[in-house]
Amino acid sequence: MSTETAAATTPVEEKKPSVLFVCVHNAGRSQMAAAYLNHLSEGRIEVLSAGSQPADQVNPAAVEAMKEEGIDITAETPKILTPEAVKASDVVVTMGCGDECPYFPGKRYEDWVLEDPAGKGVESVRPIRDEIKGRIRQLIGELLPATGAGIGTPSA
Repeated sequence: MSTETAAATTPVEEKKPSVLFVCVHNAGRSQMAAAYLNHLSEGRIEVLSAGSQPADQVNPAAVEAMKEEGIDITAETPKILTPEAVKASDVVVTMGCGDECPYFPGKRYEDWVLEDPAGKGVESVRPIRDEIKGRIRQLIGELLPATGAGIGTPSA
């Protein structure tokens, strides 16, 4: 068997879709969204998050709210938004960073208007978390349409 034939029969791995979540501090909304997308897509989507003015740490109420969902984000740290991260992403989801997010033609941009969890307790963060979860499920259905149904639902 020639090496050409072997190479031709090797399946080509499809490029995963890539999503970047951006908020000002990269400490609450974007961290929860990134964690949900990573968890609910079961690693089939490349996930990035960043902030235009990153905080020192992830919002403790966001950490607690996600822990209630069985998702641990305690090891996450806010990251600075770079043009390279935007260029590397297929979809850029902004959450209150306004005009501070670089724009590159050909990218899909979505602006999710969500309440900022900064300074709020976990009781106030839960509804924000739940809204993000619903939007993430919809996004997965759009990015992985053949497999999007049933993603993020508990398996028996």
